[in-house]
Amino acid sequence: MRAPAVPRSAGHWLTLVLLALGAALLLAGLAVGSTGVESLRPLWSGEGAQAAMARQIVWDIRLPRTLGAWAAGALLGLAGAVAQGLFRNPLADPYLLGSASGASLGVAAVLALMGGAGGMLGASTSVAVVSVYSGHWLVRLGLTGAAFVGAVAAVLLTLALARGVQHTLRLLLAGVVVGVVLGACTSLILLLSPDSLQAMQGFLLGSTGFVGWTSCLLMLAVWLPSLAAAWALSRTLDALALGESTALSLGLRLAPLRAALVAVLALATGTAVAQTGLIAFVGLAAPHLVRAAVHVTHGRLMWLASLMGAALLAGADLLARGLLAPQELPVGVLTAVLGGGYLLWLMHRRTGAGGVL
Repeated sequence: MRAPAVPRSAGHWLTLVLLALGAALLLAGLAVGSTGVESLRPLWSGEGAQAAMARQIVWDIRLPRTLGAWAAGALLGLAGAVAQGLFRNPLADPYLLGSASGASLGVAAVLALMGGAGGMLGASTSVAVVSVYSGHWLVRLGLTGAAFVGAVAAVLLTLALARGVQHTLRLLLAGVVVGVVLGACTSLILLLSPDSLQAMQGFLLGSTGFVGWTSCLLMLAVWLPSLAAAWALSRTLDALALGESTALSLGLRLAPLRAALVAVLALATGTAVAQTGLIAFVGLAAPHLVRAAVHVTHGRLMWLASLMGAALLAGADLLARGLLAPQELPVGVLTAVLGGGYLLWLMHRRTGAGGVL
């Protein structure tokens, strides 16, 4: 049974729009600093120490931060599309398998063991901690590594409780249970180690302020193969959308295909969370926005949702930097407010039309 035909022009136009929007946001990110929008003229016309400092700020701080926000949004948008297709639920988000709670627990545990003196992410660990623990395995692991290990461990625990990936409902319930339990463990660690709370806040609220070139390259290196794998598995999601019995009748081996989809979901989510902390609603809203614009199969949805998530987070990062300059809003708080408002509006519109979300 074949999926209904989709006009290619609509998907192509949306792709071009999202790519152009991403390029525009990348250029805008170079001009937005701690004092708001600034001129880029010193980059190519200035001379002396002031011009050199301006170039260093743009190329070493603003550009990797903006590109990192784009890459993290792309990973979350891709993970959201995979999660919604895998669970056949438009309210599924990338954190359903407990990856966010596992990452938070990993960061909280390392901060508590290091006395709470670490910074937001691995790259921002304080000099004092590095000098004291320079030979310690915790520093070599870093908060970024701890977040990724915690996210992957949480997903593996969810799979163990669900006894595999054969039943999506059991997998969903196991993910909820793991998320609640690990979240309680994180709260207990922070209660016993109050010095870790301030450093932990940056991770819990989400931030792109500490993303550097290494983080950008890592996220892009994970995004490309994850996108390719999701596209290769998209026909499985198309079949699952017609019902599990229909998918089985088509001769699909659902267990290994579901396992591969869970691996893509966990890898994309864990990588993004490890670099930027917990950023809400991007993975949930991006597929919804794509479906509201065009009707596509899952193969195109993966690509478009990824570009949409990238544009959403890059735009939110610009707003977080510029709205209250020189102060900066946590980008995770901004995405939660904007994403929650969008979903409330969507629910109101669907309810008024007599439909469901």
